[in-house]
Amino acid sequence: MRVEPSHLRPESAEYLERPNAERIRYIQSPHWIGYPRGKEILGKLEELLNYPKSHRMPNLLIVGDTNNGKSMLVQRFCQMHPPDDTPKRDAATVPVLWVESQPVPDEARFYNAILELLFVPHKPTERADRKQFQAVKLMKAVGLRMLIIDEIHNLLAGSMAKQRIFLNVIKYLGNTLEIPIVGVGTREAFRAIQTDPQLSNRFEQTVLGRWTNNEDFLRLLATFERLLPLRNASNLVENALADTVYAMSEGYIGEISKVLVKAAVAAVETGQERIDRRLLGQIDWVPPSARRRELAV
Repeated sequence: MRVEPSHLRPESAEYLERPNAERIRYIQSPHWIGYPRGKEILGKLEELLNYPKSHRMPNLLIVGDTNNGKSMLVQRFCQMHPPDDTPKRDAATVPVLWVESQPVPDEARFYNAILELLFVPHKPTERADRKQFQAVKLMKAVGLRMLIIDEIHNLLAGSMAKQRIFLNVIKYLGNTLEIPIVGVGTREAFRAIQTDPQLSNRFEQTVLGRWTNNEDFLRLLATFERLLPLRNASNLVENALADTVYAMSEGYIGEISKVLVKAAVAAVETGQERIDRRLLGQIDWVPPSARRRELAV
């Protein structure tokens, strides 16, 4: 009878018996890690999804720095509410639609993105009002209950006229479909929504902040360690090691994940089979603030 390593969860422990290449692919694959703030925001999304229909639906704005877990949260929520294309139904049911805002606010391109996500043949050069009619009709047909607009801060890349048009599109869709709209973006997203006082009153703002080097951070590291299939325990919660991971990631969950994934891959490739401060110092890594300074030059 095989004894499971106490530092790993069973699913991860199974990969210890597989070839290193397969183990590395598992390490590099995206994994959802539940944490208090993330679960709280998922709860808000769930409440919105089940909110009774009305002409003035509540909306949510999820704000956070780049690479701080916003997209992972949205992806997790969409996985919890996948489309249902059961053959018994006349049409597929799509409870949640996640669409990315265009680099510059553009009504026609936004409707193109919605129609493409719903696999609907359309003419990209069709007039915006016709695309709107087609998109709205289809979203009603699939029983859409929530529209998520990612990178909504891209609104600010357009002229004031284009911003107003796009904000009116958001209001129109929320009112016509009687569904909640969820905006996801950087802190600039709040400024983008604030340009329309009528719309901003409908958006509750929730901030996904950077992690603090505290007990919650240590619990996060402990969860990561149980996920990474290394033969030896790394004891990531040990003070000096935890401090090093925090300094390298600067408290962004996406960066925390990248640091630990790189280190875990190196631990497998070198045969060390554990993460320590020496190994962290050897991986190819530039902290996010240093990367921003390099881009600014």
